[in-house]
Amino acid sequence: MRAIKFVQKILKKSQFLLTEDKMLDGKSVLITGGTGSFGHKFTEMALKQYNLKKLIIFSRDEYKQYEMAKLFPENKYEAIRYFIGDVRDKDRLHRAFQGVDYVVHAAALKQVPALEYNPTEAVRTNVDGANNVVDAAIDAGVKKVIALSTDKAVSPANLYGATKLVAEKLFIAANSYSGGSVKFSAVRYGNVVGSRGSVIPFFIDLRARGVKEYPITDERMTRFWITLEQGVELVLKTLDESVGGEIFIPKMPSMRVTDLAKALDPNCVLKMIGIRPGEKIHESLISEDEARKALEFEKHFIVLPQFMGTEDIFKKFKGGKDLPDGFIYRSDLNKDWLDVDRLKVMVNNWKMDI
Repeated sequence: MRAIKFVQKILKKSQFLLTEDKMLDGKSVLITGGTGSFGHKFTEMALKQYNLKKLIIFSRDEYKQYEMAKLFPENKYEAIRYFIGDVRDKDRLHRAFQGVDYVVHAAALKQVPALEYNPTEAVRTNVDGANNVVDAAIDAGVKKVIALSTDKAVSPANLYGATKLVAEKLFIAANSYSGGSVKFSAVRYGNVVGSRGSVIPFFIDLRARGVKEYPITDERMTRFWITLEQGVELVLKTLDESVGGEIFIPKMPSMRVTDLAKALDPNCVLKMIGIRPGEKIHESLISEDEARKALEFEKHFIVLPQFMGTEDIFKKFKGGKDLPDGFIYRSDLNKDWLDVDRLKVMVNNWKMDI
């Protein structure tokens, strides 16, 4: 807990406060891909903050569900349920969504190089799976669906980003298909501190094995950075405030990958290995074209739908201000940076997320 609180303090400029609204009390919530890093943290925070009727963990890996049930056993947490299923299976989604009030869609294939070489699998899960979630939610009469997206969906350079861009479009357009009965929105953010397969666990493993040469794809590389807690807070905020059709984007700090390596081991040697397939030097959260339909708030942005009426959204978010012409929210153009000293303190106090 000390590490988590410290990370939150360092990143306080981009932190969302947990809503005190009890909108989830007595409600049934389902999270696809619920055994992942985000699902673990969402489960922890939602069970602590709300008196849920049900919290359904929907995922395809029975072993991960078995492991998660050790942390959140059904005999201790009366609301929790574990459903084995795949978002590719529309019939299973229809069954699982019955009686559900809110859906958080976190299931996705995410490893950029792997998806470059397995494009069909990426489409089946990230695109077809998203479409199945939309259909099942409308048919079951779910109240709201929040989809998790990524900075890689902005001007995508890889298949993962392209599939998440299509998924965003599917969820936003779904508001028209549902006739307003189901509200669909998305959240879009950058790299998550300590999530499985991310750079911090990789570098920490190198340090633990005494490796002094750290591979870096490009010395210019920058990334946005968010904690799992902040990601969950953003989703809870979106569940509470969304009207339907918005993409919520948090303000978050950038980091240089070279600075991260030096924060972990000041004496390490950086070896440039070149850009991996589909990798960008810098990531964007809002493109110049999107900025014309976006509103800025103190701690976040909202991208408005391109083809839907936005009167309800403007009424709800009348405190937002327009972005200037030519605005781009890109990791290397950010005003908020994590330097070596801040990264060093963060990493030394960091506890790896599940």
